[in-house]
Amino acid sequence: MYISDDVTVLKDEVEAYADGTVARVRVLSVPTSERFEEGIKYAYHYGEAGATDPIIRFDNHHGVHELHLGSETFEIDYPGLAEIFRAWRAALPAAKRADW
Repeated sequence: MYISDDVTVLKDEVEAYADGTVARVRVLSVPTSERFEEGIKYAYHYGEAGATDPIIRFDNHHGVHELHLGSETFEIDYPGLAEIFRAWRAALPAAKRADW
């Protein structure tokens, strides 16, 4: 998927579950900058559909790599997308991991 001349969607997948939860993985290629040094903007989200706070989310929406657990937010080191994906997937309920 293509957004603009300088932003490209690399991955955008959503899975809605019968229990009212939603998982979403979104990775964008963005211009390298001081805010996005890796040239990547990402979000790995799992939570209740429509809820304000996630159950768990990793993202760098504001340029800072963060882990969100409910209403708490923690700055994290950036080990790479593969490592963040593995940590996010491991936090999903076991029955939902197969979807990812």
